[in-house]
Amino acid sequence: MRKLKQYSLLATAIAAVLSNQAIAQDEQAKEQKVETIVVSGTAGGRGIRKIDAGFAVTNIDAVKIDKLAPKSTADLLKAVPGIWVESSGGESGANVFVRGFPGGGDAPFLTVSLQGSPVYPAPTLSFLENSSIFRLDETISMMEALRGGPNPVVSNGQPGLTTNFQLKRGSEDTEGTFKYTTSDYGLQRLDAVLSGELSDDLYYMVGGYIKRSSGIRDAGFTSERGQQFTINLTKELDNGEINVYTRQTDDTGAWYLPTPLNVDGVDAEYTQLGTHNRQAVIYAGNNNAMEIDLGEGRGWKGHISGGSIKLELKNGWHFIDRFNLTQGEANTYGLVPAGGAELLKDVADNGQDAKGSVTGTIYEGDTYVQSMGRWVVLKDIESFTNDLAFSKSFDKWESAYGVYSASTSAQDWWSLGNAAYYVLEAGGEMLDGIECNTSVEGCAWNYDINSTGDAKTLAFYTTQSYRATDALTLDIGLRSERHEVNYSVDENLNGIIEKSVDYSARKTSWTIGADYKLADDMGVFARINKGYKMPYFDDFRDNYGTYEAGNPLIKEVTQAELGYKYMGDNTDFFATLFSNEVKGDTFVRRPGEPAEILTNEALGIEFDYNYNHESGLSVNLNATVQDTEITESPDNEGNESQRQPGWQIRVTPSYDFELAGMFATIYGTFSAVDDRYGNNENTVVLEGYEKFDLGLIVEPAEGLKLQIAADNLTDEQGITEGDPRNVDAPNGRYIMPRSIKFSVSYSF
Repeated sequence: MRKLKQYSLLATAIAAVLSNQAIAQDEQAKEQKVETIVVSGTAGGRGIRKIDAGFAVTNIDAVKIDKLAPKSTADLLKAVPGIWVESSGGESGANVFVRGFPGGGDAPFLTVSLQGSPVYPAPTLSFLENSSIFRLDETISMMEALRGGPNPVVSNGQPGLTTNFQLKRGSEDTEGTFKYTTSDYGLQRLDAVLSGELSDDLYYMVGGYIKRSSGIRDAGFTSERGQQFTINLTKELDNGEINVYTRQTDDTGAWYLPTPLNVDGVDAEYTQLGTHNRQAVIYAGNNNAMEIDLGEGRGWKGHISGGSIKLELKNGWHFIDRFNLTQGEANTYGLVPAGGAELLKDVADNGQDAKGSVTGTIYEGDTYVQSMGRWVVLKDIESFTNDLAFSKSFDKWESAYGVYSASTSAQDWWSLGNAAYYVLEAGGEMLDGIECNTSVEGCAWNYDINSTGDAKTLAFYTTQSYRATDALTLDIGLRSERHEVNYSVDENLNGIIEKSVDYSARKTSWTIGADYKLADDMGVFARINKGYKMPYFDDFRDNYGTYEAGNPLIKEVTQAELGYKYMGDNTDFFATLFSNEVKGDTFVRRPGEPAEILTNEALGIEFDYNYNHESGLSVNLNATVQDTEITESPDNEGNESQRQPGWQIRVTPSYDFELAGMFATIYGTFSAVDDRYGNNENTVVLEGYEKFDLGLIVEPAEGLKLQIAADNLTDEQGITEGDPRNVDAPNGRYIMPRSIKFSVSYSF
């Protein structure tokens, strides 16, 4: 395995952290078991004790979320072992990679679920991955993150990572929280949540937020604005419960793009977007002029609504039905680099200087400029999912049978390209005196489309579990899925359909697992599975020639896991050895270019450790060590998978203490990541980096809490990705610069 020395050093560090595990336990602790219940990976989400689960799942509750202070939903996923997240593009548009699975961007192997239902069945469409349409706030009680395991069989059959966010729910007691947050970059945010009982056995939770800021990378105007409102109602019945919810969101933020590397003044705080360039005119289709506001960035305006019915039927049968409806707009506007930094004299018509189109300033020939594409993506999406399951326990046998159905649609209008030269500075303006800046075609390629797509999925699945002995449990799962897609594309906005798809495919996924209990608080598990990532709309457009040649565009994923788990009174420790192979991955550098078809393999181990002591000290550690390889490729066989670190580690210690008669908590996070390659050719190296975060919570009175949190305390200039559209990688995207948030909240 590559980098063996680095891996052994990391393993030594992890072992040192874990060495106090045995010392910290006593006989009384062994009798007090943590009854953590997880619902991810179970048929219909009935739930299972975490210590009994034969798969790797991570729980992050509201308290931990508060301490992690994530800037986006994707940012929270950094706390999940086996996951590499590039969340440096802003609130939306993250890149999420799972356990060495391949990917050139977005989050092709991530499903975000709310109350057990996928928020959108297609994990990734161009300019849309699941986390982009989900916002965190005070209404969330817990997130579960399941990697591999039974994933390919249950729910939407995601073979990679399924995250399930659970809403807070009401009880007989009326409870509430009001929270105000500000920051050193001008954030103004107000959160509120209230819950209680409406009538006998009918409970409510309502909450949401409103926020405004000029952005952590200051654009000079209110580049981030949003509001969200959530209602969750639960009716308890004599033999079950009914739950309904809706989450209404209108939230947009600046889209932070890669910027030139090794140019003075361009760093983690830099954004090209500003008041002098947010408004623009582009030409699309038959050279029709269109006024746009690039300050609208990326966002989500829509709703995620659904519910569930859970019933205890006669003869020991259980019934659960979970459903979800998502509708809205997920639009994207941005200044996308169309090349590297250049000197003005090399592109100016007169070879000397040029004039600013807004201010009239004359810029000299040694001024840095850059060609920027003014990209517009308008996307209307809708989906409805339903997951129905029956289950029953027979002595040593547990059986479940389910039906999952999904209807997914997307209507897209794009105008990509529209490039012009801008002064390379924060808010830098477009220039007069460069011929292509005023031409209809612009200074680089253009790609415009109008498309519509509908997909339907119908799957039948079953899971069977047999308790062979008091210690050994065996399980098996099967899923038969039919996937249909109808899709058409007008690629020139001229009313002519250039690409049309009428697609149908059926696949059978499976999982086999064994769980062995070493003691009441300790066990091991083994599992193998095979699943599939079915194609959606953009897969056909990007790979149309490959599809016409008979390739079904289905990614086949085979995984194996071997895990150890321990859950004591104050210590949890999970270690999972994983191996996977992904066949049929396609990578397209830019729309219209040929697809590269790959097979990727990965071997690694992930650690998830939590320690909580009565002294007030707690520690969370998650780490991943992996070796990836492209095993089949026309040109890159034997190389490492792009943008996949060989190792990463994240340690979050916390200490509770009294300060002048007040309860206080000091906490921090240290994270480090290995070098990565920015491309499949392995010619672009993205250097590893370390990052420190620090926070303090003080509770001066009952219900009152003050919190200050510093992110990237040392202002590390780490790079998360290169330039996926340029093989020379003259640009890169920095992690977010140092920022400080302060909040005050009152709970009752």
